[in-house]
Amino acid sequence: MNFQSITLNPGSERRLKAGHLWIYSNEIDTRQSPLKQYVAGEQVVVQDARGKALGIAYVNPANLICGRLVSRDIRYPLDRSLLVHRLKVALGLREMHFSAPCYRLVYGESDGLPGLVIDRFFDLFVVQISTAGMEAVRDAIVEALNKVFQPQAILFRNDGKMRAMEGLDSYIEVLQGEVPELAPLEENGVRLVAPVLDGQKTGWFYDHRDNRARMMQLVKGKRVLDLFSYVGGWGAQALAAGASEVVCVDASQTALDVAAENARLNQGEMRFKGLRGDAFDICKALIAEGEKFDLVITDPPAFIQRRKDIRNGERAYSRINNFAMRLLAKEGVLIAGSCSMHLTRDSLVDILRGNTRELDRSGQLFIQGHQGADHPVHPAIPETEYLKACFLRVLPAS
Repeated sequence: MNFQSITLNPGSERRLKAGHLWIYSNEIDTRQSPLKQYVAGEQVVVQDARGKALGIAYVNPANLICGRLVSRDIRYPLDRSLLVHRLKVALGLREMHFSAPCYRLVYGESDGLPGLVIDRFFDLFVVQISTAGMEAVRDAIVEALNKVFQPQAILFRNDGKMRAMEGLDSYIEVLQGEVPELAPLEENGVRLVAPVLDGQKTGWFYDHRDNRARMMQLVKGKRVLDLFSYVGGWGAQALAAGASEVVCVDASQTALDVAAENARLNQGEMRFKGLRGDAFDICKALIAEGEKFDLVITDPPAFIQRRKDIRNGERAYSRINNFAMRLLAKEGVLIAGSCSMHLTRDSLVDILRGNTRELDRSGQLFIQGHQGADHPVHPAIPETEYLKACFLRVLPAS
């Protein structure tokens, strides 16, 4: 297969040689490689300023990140064969850690497949493509999945925000088999369901799995408040672990209906309560009513989506965790989560420290949680590490 080449400016190969996979538009020698000559999604041979090949990337000349390396050997382009190999390697990591086949099977760059996410729900595979380069090999992705797994069903949830930046249309399509409205899954030994067709992202968030397992050790006989609960990933597992009561708060009634079903699946329907509305407003109302909980979870959507949002986002994290602390019973536990890549772990800890001092409390930070093994961190790409969970015991000032 003959590919065009793309030449880097002198010195711009250093990041790629250090392990990174991204190529920025200002790193391209546009005299030798005018960007307008490339079609979004096509594969090219990347070479340094001296003409030495560094690997194969797919390109999108309209983006700041205009290339993503998919192979460091120019004999192996991104095709069905390479996809089969990468899927098998990704599967090996997941099978090391999880007994049930429910996990994020492919996590983009960390699995050598930038622009591709695949979540597995037993024999149902939910695929998200976010780049033109991956869209160009869509059929090969389906063929590779069938070669490695023989899935009962494949669903494409190609409706993410990044697609518009790549010049791609949004669509949701069942490629194969029948996809139920609620797909069964298992996490931490707990039976659950996820709305894969019309829920958020792929329908489920596997990334907090380890943090939820730690939470389950703390909740027996406890009253739990799950803020931004979505479909009850935290709340339903708290019920399965013996929580005396779980209150889930979310803006979506549809999500709360699924949370109620997850409670029912775990014999917790009589201990479950769903509150629909803005989490900040509901917290204020619960504080006014004098409600107290033994454990409060704050797992909001990303308050900081871009660097320019950092200041406002930090205020939002501070405000919701202030409310959460005010709702804690004596010596209660706060689990403060963040999926904002631009919020550092140190910043989140500092926000929580500030919250305790505002309320004349003291805190004991006893667990700092991370994303699970099915969301591996690429050592050269810090953006692949994004998830944080701080377990804080909140005490009266002494």
